[in-house]
Amino acid sequence: MSAAGVLLTGFLLLGQTADPAAPASGDAALAVAAQEAAAEASMAQGESVDIAGAARALARERGTNADQGGIWIEALWNQVIDPYLPFTVPEWLLVAVTLLLVCALVFGFINVYALFAVWLERKVSAHIQCRLGPMEVGPHGLLQSIADGIKLTAKEDIIPRLADRPLFILAPILVFTGVLMRFVPLPFGQNLTASDLDLGLFFVAAVGSVEVIGVIMAGWASNNKWSLFGTIRTATQMVSYEIPIGIAFVAVIVSAGSMSLQEIVAAQRGWFFHWYVLENPFLTVLSIVYLIASLAECKRAPFDLPEAESELVCGFHTEYSGMRFGLFFLSEYAAMYLVSAVAVVLFFGGWWTGLPFLDDLGMSPTSSPIASLLGFLLKASVFVSKAVFLVFVQVWVRWTLPRVRLDQMMHLCWKVLLPVSLVCLVGSTLWHLACGGSGLYGLPALLGF
Repeated sequence: MSAAGVLLTGFLLLGQTADPAAPASGDAALAVAAQEAAAEASMAQGESVDIAGAARALARERGTNADQGGIWIEALWNQVIDPYLPFTVPEWLLVAVTLLLVCALVFGFINVYALFAVWLERKVSAHIQCRLGPMEVGPHGLLQSIADGIKLTAKEDIIPRLADRPLFILAPILVFTGVLMRFVPLPFGQNLTASDLDLGLFFVAAVGSVEVIGVIMAGWASNNKWSLFGTIRTATQMVSYEIPIGIAFVAVIVSAGSMSLQEIVAAQRGWFFHWYVLENPFLTVLSIVYLIASLAECKRAPFDLPEAESELVCGFHTEYSGMRFGLFFLSEYAAMYLVSAVAVVLFFGGWWTGLPFLDDLGMSPTSSPIASLLGFLLKASVFVSKAVFLVFVQVWVRWTLPRVRLDQMMHLCWKVLLPVSLVCLVGSTLWHLACGGSGLYGLPALLGF
């Protein structure tokens, strides 16, 4: 298990967080129960009901959470397609197809995003250096990434004669799997999650260790001293920087009272000063610590020591070619979006715009289908836009700052980020207890509002 996962395990043993699946109380609980009962009755009679009510009814029947994509896809099937079929689809088959569809959608998003991110990095680096970047394939080189992907698939797959063949083949698959698994609890918008795990943040932290194992496997199996040096650097760097990342996770969990990513975002609803980055100055500093540590976690400049081409040829993937190299490449850009999206969830309000009159669009039970659709698309667009902006910041930093030395990288982690994050964790907890989680650095609570 990764260092961040160990930290969160210790936090779970020290105290119990609020249960995000706990039922609501009072009139709200009665209203939800009545809506779910009506949805179940309508489903039994074959009548048309709203998808949201059907999803909640289906989730209660399955004993799971309604805030996940699979439940909504099944509810959509049951209400829109199934009534018109001349045969009945077995439930196990529907669940299996839904699971495969969700996986395909996430994988498709990663591929499309990676094509865009590669083009974005080449154009941003070009403009920083007063160049044009790719311009020939498609308008402003938009199709250049597709051409490069086709080229990678056509390249010869070479495995060194003295390499450990099974491990050499498995390593890029394991690295990509480690990144892909962390997308499971990651929301792309409200009610737009592959699976809303109650311990979603813990899952994201713990599964990160799989990627480290894959990188170590790649360097060892290559039978190349440059690859092995890059592997040792990777293990040292990623394990070290997971500790300040885990401390940042714990600080947000204390404020939100939940490890569910959906619950953490829901707690930041309202004006933008309710975002955790502005709840208190300690969380503001922790957001900066997380962003710095996430650069090292993704092996991005100025922490790209595992792939230092001026020292190690190409680091741990020196001996890889074709689509095996492409998997490493895809994993890096997917991890860039992943850490950016987690930062958006934890500190920058998730899918909320910070303007209640926009966030409330389509949220009312009496909202029209058009308003509900517009609100859904707005929230998804806001979330992805925030994450892509942070990806742009990572690209900007790469082409602005020089690479640091190995000793400087370790000094920054153990003697700067770790002490600062520990102090901020204690300070944020005390501040939260004193001010009750009031936004804008607690000024509303101090002024009596």
